[in-house]
This record gives sequence, structure tokens and C-alpha cells, in this order.
Amino acid sequence: MDSPLPIGRPIRNSRAVILGEADRPVKEGEEGELCMTGSCLALGYYRNPERTGASFVDNPLNPDYPEPIYRTGDLVRMDEEGNLIYISRKDYQIKHMGYRIELGEIESAAAGVEGVGDCACIYDEKRKQILLCYDGKELNKKEWNLALGKKLPSYMIPGRYCYFPALPHNANGKIDRKRLKEMQNERK
Repeated sequence: MDSPLPIGRPIRNSRAVILGEADRPVKEGEEGELCMTGSCLALGYYRNPERTGASFVDNPLNPDYPEPIYRTGDLVRMDEEGNLIYISRKDYQIKHMGYRIELGEIESAAAGVEGVGDCACIYDEKRKQILLCYDGKELNKKEWNLALGKKLPSYMIPGRYCYFPALPHNANGKIDRKRLKEMQNERK
């Protein structure tokens, strides 16, 4: 993906709140987590109180009365015309070597390498290292570093590359990152 995707504007009777660090509103054009509020808001996740408690919270910008908001986990910014522009998922953002990194940017660059099929990045907290897991054509570290070095700054280059004959997918057809981490731990 070369440019961020516009996802439109909130529907009638709803409002978008974009929260940055420490749940503060972002400045114009800055990115933050998309939170939704309004009369169309659901009451929570069906039979999942833990997830409901984490995602459906009181609006931190409204201390005067309880106003529920839904924390989507999506990072967005608002353009000049009031459209929401999707950046990535909050849970795919890491802090590495003092930089805030979107793992999706690394994945996009890797997906453009000839012969590579599916790919996904994982952050190894213990080793403080970015891992790129992929299938398709097997490449060595030097080939990867050369290819990604043309597209990414040095602090975003993965520390390890893990080839798999096929990456695991969940029932929705998305890469199963949880299973991928388990598979990676089994290799150690």
C-alpha cells in the first residue's frame, strides 16, 4: 500500500474522537487512535466482558458526565476536508531503538520484494528485535537487507528473517499472528 486509505466520515448521530498520547486530542493532521461515540454505539461485545471493558470506556475528554466511547484500535488522521484517513492498527505499532514504527510499513515493503508471498512482522520483546516472517521465495539476510534498505530507513530493517513454507491463516483468511509467534517460539 503506497498511500493511506480514506475511510470517510462518521455517520449521522455519531462522532469521531482521535486520541493521541496520554488520551489527549491530536492536533490537526496528526495521527491518533480512532474512537467513536454517539447514539449508534453498541453496548459492548457479546459475552466478552474483558474485551468490552478494554474497548468501551468513558470519554477522557468529557469529565463532566459519563459518555461512552469505543476505542477501535485503528490509527487515523483527519485530512483538510474532514475525512478520516486510515494509517494502521495500533497493535501493530512498536517502539524500537527510540523510534515509533508501524510494522505494516515493513510488511508493505517486504511484500513488494519479487517472489515473496505472504509476510508478517513480529516484535520479539525479549531480544528487542523485529522479525519478518514470510513464505514464497526463500532469501538470505543479505538479499533481504539489500532489498529493504532501498525502501526503509535502517532502524526499520528487521533483525531476523524467518522463512516458512506457508504462513498460518485464521478463519477470516488473515495471517494468524498468534499462531505465527507460537511457531517461531517452537523453532528456538
